[in-house]
Amino acid sequence: MHADKLFVKTKRTFFSIILLFLFVILLGLTSVAQTKDSTTAFTPFSNLNPDYQSNNMKGEKDIGDYLKPIVKKVKNSFKAKELKSLEITDDSLLNITPLSTPVLHTDSVCIKPGKLNFAYFPAVGYTMQTGTTGILAMNISFYTGNCDSTNISGININPQISFNHPQFLLPLNFNIWTKKNKINLTGDMRYYKYPTYTYGLGGYTQLSDADLIDYNYARVYLEGLKQIAHSKFYIGLGYNLDYHFDILEEGKASDYSAYSGKITNTTSSGVNMDFLYDSRKNQNFPENATYANLCYRYNAEALGSDEDWHSVYFEYKKYINITKNSHNVLALWNLDWFTFGGTPPYFDLPSTGWDNFSNTGRGYIQSRLRGPSMVYLEAEYRFRIVKSGLFGGNVFVNGESVSEWGSNRFETILPGAGLGVRLKLNKISGANLAIDYGWGAGGSSGLFFNINEVF
Repeated sequence: MHADKLFVKTKRTFFSIILLFLFVILLGLTSVAQTKDSTTAFTPFSNLNPDYQSNNMKGEKDIGDYLKPIVKKVKNSFKAKELKSLEITDDSLLNITPLSTPVLHTDSVCIKPGKLNFAYFPAVGYTMQTGTTGILAMNISFYTGNCDSTNISGININPQISFNHPQFLLPLNFNIWTKKNKINLTGDMRYYKYPTYTYGLGGYTQLSDADLIDYNYARVYLEGLKQIAHSKFYIGLGYNLDYHFDILEEGKASDYSAYSGKITNTTSSGVNMDFLYDSRKNQNFPENATYANLCYRYNAEALGSDEDWHSVYFEYKKYINITKNSHNVLALWNLDWFTFGGTPPYFDLPSTGWDNFSNTGRGYIQSRLRGPSMVYLEAEYRFRIVKSGLFGGNVFVNGESVSEWGSNRFETILPGAGLGVRLKLNKISGANLAIDYGWGAGGSSGLFFNINEVF
């Protein structure tokens, strides 16, 4: 009876958050509409990103530079009347975007506040946990203020269907900046139909411990951050919901059943407080910058959580250019994730590949390690292969450790290493197609695809 009441309570909480999310989106779009002139207008890109203006843009190449002549030849092969509805000019708003990242622009422009920019693109990706996956990515980009003082805002919807397993993923996220970056509104909404493997708790598990579990997953993360005194520091509050339901263990008896019993639904519902420092001028390819985020989350029964428990999530990233005029970057990443004060649901424990962007642990399949707490370190060297920047490369090493169930002690470290290539998709935004191959301990290895850098 208690479980039924909890399910109803959680369901009401979930739909209340959905309504709040829609309100936030409406607020963001309304702030765009409240400009004096909503007609199409452009300003030089120098106002959009001074960093790139000063970083020797002459000679820079991206994939668009090579595809533009092909597009023009295709245009000339048809009658002008037939192409009237899809005319590409030097200031066209037509964007082709794999995985929701704008990549082909015939000219880089700064969109005036009030102009919504839609883009969509079908693509095929690959991850170790889903195998080959079909993706339909859609992006809406806009400014809420002048582009010389306001970051671009975006809404992304990326449904995915895997070919190897009957998996369905529907992630939706947004990142909205108000005028002059005074307030940052963020959201991460997901629905997964997700049969996947789990390997147990602690650092002594093996690949042979794989246990197939099928479940549905709904996530709602919403947050608002306010700038502190015109600085790069922000403070914010948010709400987090992780709801796993229709959980069915299809494999052998494992740590999951020992930890969770026969439970088929779990709910973690709570509030969080964030302290953020972010000096990155370009999040697609950061240079000479620092990012630090400290997040405290309190999951409360009063908000529909199964029980009270807490977590602290700290993330630090440092980007160091090797020389003053070089685009070669040494990137460092540290993530520390701790739970305490209760018993978190199994799938809400810190785990490989379940960080905010699902990128920890290259060399290992998602969920490979899981425990009450997690410490992660990675270093990567990013370098250009050709002077134009069209092709680049990288080498990386990482190490991760999860605490043991019961003792909560860190006793093992799983190392990983690998290398990759980069294809410049947009020389102005710095967006890359990232293809990496990583190796881990115990015969683990795999291919990893990303749009933009892993961190």
